[in-house]
This record gives sequence, structure tokens and C-alpha cells, in this order.
Amino acid sequence: MKIGILGGGQLGRMLIQEALKYDDEFYTLDPASDAPCHNISHFTQGSFNDYDTVLDFGKDKDVLTIEIEHVNADALAELENQGIKVVPNSSIIKTIQQKILQKQFYKEHNIPSPEFEIMDGTEDEIKIALPFVQKLNTGGYDGKGVQVIRTNEDMKNLWTQDSVLEKLVDIDKELSVIVARNENGETQTFPVTEMVADPKLNLLDFNICPVFLSEEIENQINSITEKFLNAVNSPGLFAIELFLDKEGKVWVNETAPRLHNSGHQSQEGNANSQFEQMYRVVKNLPLADTDAIIYSGMLNLVGAEGYSGRVIYEGMEEVLKLPETYVHLYGKTETKPGRKMGHINVLADSREELMEKLVKVKAMVRVIA
Repeated sequence: MKIGILGGGQLGRMLIQEALKYDDEFYTLDPASDAPCHNISHFTQGSFNDYDTVLDFGKDKDVLTIEIEHVNADALAELENQGIKVVPNSSIIKTIQQKILQKQFYKEHNIPSPEFEIMDGTEDEIKIALPFVQKLNTGGYDGKGVQVIRTNEDMKNLWTQDSVLEKLVDIDKELSVIVARNENGETQTFPVTEMVADPKLNLLDFNICPVFLSEEIENQINSITEKFLNAVNSPGLFAIELFLDKEGKVWVNETAPRLHNSGHQSQEGNANSQFEQMYRVVKNLPLADTDAIIYSGMLNLVGAEGYSGRVIYEGMEEVLKLPETYVHLYGKTETKPGRKMGHINVLADSREELMEKLVKVKAMVRVIA
């Protein structure tokens, strides 16, 4: 099959790397000439936000998918009208890529999500109580387009663009669950992972699996995934980011209609990875076994503060000597502060051992120039 991917970043790269053991042709579209997928696919340089570019890119493909949600969904809808299969469908991409529509989707389908208010220029005053989180309607990712408003003094920093104002949750844990559905309606769920964020960069630092949760909390998560899959009504792989509050209530933070950073540890820690699963969803094949086979964790390799230029991975040789430690680099030649350049997966026999290993590896390697 000719499989087209909108976006040529690291998620597309790892999907293609996993799928190369099968017989398909992969085509990618990305504005950057040196995107991570440029040398492992039939690569087209161009904007995945431009209607005509997406239309032209997709017209001769058997199936189209995405590795970033900020794409031209209207062009995908037109391609669907022309008989091109799009996974996930253009409707759910359009809903999820706009935070306002995404929050309304949760409310409409009784999916628990923090109380919110829409700021789109039509309201007279803000009614939601402090503290709250402001999320820009479009374009935000990896902590960008999100800010916490805690005090009246912070209100002067409020962005004026269309956005969602969301009640601040008293978070105990940040969790993620990756769910998949193929066209035949078969579904499969990966074990829940715990996400530990870097407080400065506001992006994922560690990801840990499995997470031991009470039966009551697991039931809440199962209910959320079931409601979500029923409401979505589309094949796809979806990462549902969750908050567990200090009273034991689970809330949906947001959803990505694609492969996700919180599933990277599945490459070595699960019977099959999220990338294998995504390939099977796109091809409408039987879904893969997702069981966790050992304690596994992931740490992001991000550009160190104060360094921009041709990347150097300081300490990598020492990391490569470690047992049950797996390096995944993204093919990005230029580093800058906070840029995701790769990740390292670690396996262990217990959570305690896993955390010790992750902390040790994090201290060993620096991404500099």
C-alpha cells in the first residue's frame, strides 16, 4: 500500500522504522527539508497546513494518517470525499485540534474533564474562579500555548486569543492511556503509564509503566476509554492524557489523535509497541498484544539550556554500556534548548530499580552543541 503521513517528525520516523519489516511504501509531507523522515521515506517538502498541498499529496495514496494534529482537516475531508481512506478520520482530527471543540466533545459525551469556560471574545467577564489554566484554542503542544493563572496579578498576563479557561486540578498523578481501534471495530488498550513532567520545560521527563492503581481508579479509566472510543466513531490510535486528583477522581486533560511521547517505553517494555499498533490500525489488521512484559520507563533527550547548533550527545558512550538501556535518536542534526532530540528506554525488575536507573541515565547524558 501507499501510506501517506502528514508530518515528517520523530513519530513518523519511528512508525516507518517499525513498519519496514512489512511490505508498504511510505510517503511523508513536512515543511522542513531535513525532517526526521526525509531520508527514510518518499519525502515531499511542503506545508501540511496548506489545503492544496495536502490535497495534492494525498490524491494518489491508499491511506493517509498523521503524526501531528495541526494539519489541514478540510483537505483531509475532501480527500475522504474522493475515496481516500484517512485514519483517524478528518472529523475527529478537526475536533481534537481545537481545544474548544475538544472540551465540548467531552462534555457532550459525559467524559469527565475539568470544569471550563470558553474565551472567544463574546463573554462580558470571566466567571471561572482562580486558579485556572488557560489553553490556546489552536497550535499548542509540548507545554506551549498553556499557562496557569493563579492570582489577580497574573490576570494581566491573560492571552487575548480564543482559548479554554479550565479549573486547576489538584493533581496527584499525571497518567496516560493509549487506545486503538481498527476499521473492523476491534479495540485494544495499552497499560496505563505515569508521566512525570519537567517543571521548567513543562514537557514529559519520565514515563513509567506499569502503574499500580486501585480497582476503583482503574474502573474510572476503563469507563473513560470506553466512552471515548464509542464517541470517536473512527479507527485510530489515541493517547488520552489523564489527571488523577488527590481525592481519587480521574479527569481527561486532553487527547492526541496520534502516536504519543507517553507511549515510547512500549518499544521495549510491551509485547508490541505503539508504532506496531499504529501500523496495524492504518492497515486494518488484527490489533497487537499490548501487555507490559517488564517494568519499563522512558526519558526524553532534550536540548540543554544555552546550546544551539550541530548536536553532540555528551556521555552517550557510557550510556550504551548499560544493560537493558535502549537509545532512540530522531535524526535531528540541530539542537536548541528544550528541543526533543531523542529518548532512552530502560527496563527493570521493580519500580524502585526503574526509577534509580532513569535518574542515573538522565544524569549521564547531555544534549549540547
